[in-house]
Order: sequence, then structure tokens, then C-alpha cells
Amino acid sequence: MKSRAFLVIAGILGAVILLVGACSAGFVAGRVLFPSASSQVLNSPGFPDISDLQIGPGSGNQGGTPEDLSKLFEPFWQTWELVHDQYVDQPVDDEAMMRGAIKGMLESLGDQHTSYLDPTHAERMNAQLNGDEYEGIGAWVDVSSDYLTIISPMPGSPAEKAGLKSGDKVIAIDGEDMTGIDGELVRQRVLGPKGSIVTLSILRESSQEHFDVDVKRDSIVVPTVEGRMLDNNVAYIHLYTFGAQTDADLRNTLNDLLAQKPVGMVLDLRNNGGGYLDTAISVVSEFIDDGVVMYEEYGDGTRTTYNAKPGGEATQIPMVVLINEGSASASEIVAGAIQDRGRGQLVGVTSFGKGSVQTVVPLVNNEGQARVTIARWLTPDGTSIHGVGLTPNFEVQITEEDSQANRDPQLDKAVELLLQTN
Repeated sequence: MKSRAFLVIAGILGAVILLVGACSAGFVAGRVLFPSASSQVLNSPGFPDISDLQIGPGSGNQGGTPEDLSKLFEPFWQTWELVHDQYVDQPVDDEAMMRGAIKGMLESLGDQHTSYLDPTHAERMNAQLNGDEYEGIGAWVDVSSDYLTIISPMPGSPAEKAGLKSGDKVIAIDGEDMTGIDGELVRQRVLGPKGSIVTLSILRESSQEHFDVDVKRDSIVVPTVEGRMLDNNVAYIHLYTFGAQTDADLRNTLNDLLAQKPVGMVLDLRNNGGGYLDTAISVVSEFIDDGVVMYEEYGDGTRTTYNAKPGGEATQIPMVVLINEGSASASEIVAGAIQDRGRGQLVGVTSFGKGSVQTVVPLVNNEGQARVTIARWLTPDGTSIHGVGLTPNFEVQITEEDSQANRDPQLDKAVELLLQTN
């Protein structure tokens, strides 16, 4: 089987996509690996996601002989010449037409996670996953739905302070209707300089009501890991994304918490829209010492098996994982492996359901990136969660009343389960 190089970027893709950078969550159970010219991302349904992004040589039918391809593209070049010869407004922008052709070619596949990233979008997405700073509202979003949809606001972000929630749909921006507008174009409209205000018209599905929210944009730094000790000597770790620094930050946090001899550990993956595949494997390997943690299944039925890396810091401590509808892509890889392997139980509500793998290939001449779905990923039991999500062992809702009273019944249930094991 041909070699597949990783790029470091669920989603996305995810998907899963950031309103500060750009990852689409459907995006992602993708791979995002960045040191080379290709990568895979697991994002947020699109950075997006998330998603697995993988880059490597082409495969399968290459389109025929050079003669066949020449004949196939005759209408394209005929149209190209027609525009140059007869279009009323000259000169035309060749670069814009070239980018439009690539965008249309990928859209013709009918896959919401296969797309073209122009140079600006590609730069923002890459920087976001590397933990760089952006200016925007600070939310992970899904660009593949009928409207730009909030996967989750970032902690402490303008989006969170404005009260935006998972599932909120952006139906208008500054009074302009976004119906029928490409999700990525809508996302770019939400981005803007620090201090400026954007008015979002939000449709909240839980109430089927729409309302306007003014959000003051700010500089956004994507968070990675938070850790602390809870009452009853339980360790708590909240992963916000799967970026370039997440595995190192997680290892440091684990060392600090484990030194305090906790009786159990809660891993909080709620509202985590995904990130790099390689990071997801490193993260789950901190909790599972060996064996299969996921499969990648390609169009021809073949699979690549991913096993836990040796040397995990927390492979024996009792643990519970928190998930919700904002847990996508790389988050679902980690939670799915922990659940299938019997390493811990899941508490919360059904996750997002981003189980496809994209490859992200930088295009020549710095013309952006092509993101193409190449596979689906499966849990260790061989289950595809794409469009379905992970079902928690214990379903626990957080009501509006809980939120207003600053209660977290999901975390309470996780702690209860851990204390029962001791």
C-alpha cells in the first residue's frame, strides 16, 4: 500500500473550523501534521475540522492516458479562451479563475469536507492549530451545514461572553442574510480586527427563535490544556483542542496532577472540536498503554491500524471522559478508544459525529491547499461514528437552569463514578 505522509493541523473538520483561524469540524477526524508539505487533520466538523488529513501520492485511476486527459480538458481550455477573448470586462483575473476552477472541481465531488483553502484561509488554519494568535470572536464552527454553525465557543472568548452556544446558527451578519452563502465565506465575514463589533443574527434550535448578538472581536489565542485537583482528591483535565503543543502541555499537566496522588481522573473533552491526528494518538496513548486505538479505512477496503504509543503517564488511574455535542473529530478518536478498550466510561451527551479523514496538500506557487477526504476512521471495535457520534455510557444533560445556577451535573456524575471505584 502506498505511503501516506502526515501533516499536522476534526473536523474539521472536522471538519471542525475556527472563527479565529480556520478549521472545520466536520473537519475532522483528520490528520494535521505540519512539518512537511502535506498533512492530515482531525477536525472539527471544518478544522473545520478536525478530521484526518493525510498527504501522499495519488492513487487509483489517474484519469487515463495523456491523450485522454488532453481531450477531456478541451472544453475547459475552450471556455478559458472564450473568457479571455469575449468577456466584457477585461482584463480578467487569471489567478482568481484558476482558484475558482479548483474550488469547483472539489465541490463537484459532493463531499462537505473536501474543499479548496485559498492562501489566506490556509495560513489562518495552520497558524490556529499551531497556537498562534488571531483576531476574531473565538469559536469553533462548522462551515459544512446550511448555515455557519457554532460547534463551541472558546473559554473566555468574546463568543462565550456573548452567550453563544453549541448548535447556534449564524443566519445573518450585520443585517445581511446569509441564506445560501458558502459557510467558509460566512466564516470569513465573522473574522475582523480587534475592537470591532460584528452583529450576528442567531437561530437557536433549542427554542427555534432567532435573535441578534453584538460581539466585540478580540485577539484570540487558542487554549490547549487546563488541569486542577477537585474535591475528594479527583484530578481534572480539560483539553480544549488538539494542536501542536497539546501533547507536551498534557504531559506536563499529568505529571503535576499525578504527583498529588489522585484517586481518579476526569478527562473533559466537551466542546473540543478536534485538531491534529498525530496529537490525538499521543493524547490517547497517555491513558492506554498498548493495543489498537483506531483504524483508518480507505475506499478500497484496506485499513491502517493505529496502536497506542508506549510510555503513557496515566494508563492505570481510574478515569471518566466527558463528551457533548461539541466533542468532534480528534476528541471522538480519544473518547472512542477509551470507551471501546474499556479504559474508562463516557458521561454526557452524544458527540458530534465526525469520522472522515482528509488529506491536506499544499498547492504549488503558494496557491493555498486542497483538502480531500481519503478515508474514514473507525473505533477499536470497528465502529464508524460518522454522522452518528459516540453514545455515552451515562447520558447526563445540562439544562438551562443548571447553566444559570453554575451547576455541572455531568462533572458531578463523573466524580461520583470515580469515587464508587475506590
